Amino acid sequence: METTIAIIAILLGIVGIIGSIVPGIPGPPISWLGMLAIYIWGGGTDSAGDPMSTRFLLIWLAVTIIISVLDYVVPAYFTKLTGGSKYGGWGAIAGLFVGLLVPPVGMIVGSLLGAFAAELLFAGKDTTTSLKSAFGAFLGFLFGSGMKLISSAVMLFYIIIYAF
Repeated sequence: METTIAIIAILLGIVGIIGSIVPGIPGPPISWLGMLAIYIWGGGTDSAGDPMSTRFLLIWLAVTIIISVLDYVVPAYFTKLTGGSKYGGWGAIAGLFVGLLVPPVGMIVGSLLGAFAAELLFAGKDTTTSLKSAFGAFLGFLFGSGMKLISSAVMLFYIIIYAF
């Protein structure tokens, strides 16, 4: 039973990492569910022989919530910081979805082109301003994805530590 739970928890951690990059999949919350599974059913200990504490699990829940909220705030902030509008943010997300057809390069290029096109066409900005806004939207996406990726990777590390 413990081996099955460990495998499920590790799979949740891996899906969490994938979800940190792929839009629509909540990466850190899925990784946290892997930690929760180890806490409830796993019964594993760390290298010192200590089981996962409730405090440790709640700290990671707080980190997960903060990163999930920041993931919505940071891209908009970076877009606004570089003079972009809400259209740039929406264009970056739309381009990212289109770019999923050719990962990972398509996601990056799609995000940039989507933000650029949205600023140019819908916000009525000139080419230079649209390009600057697209770059801001792209930086926001990278920063948000980076935060999620790091937190999910660290949670997967702890899942593995406490699972075995």
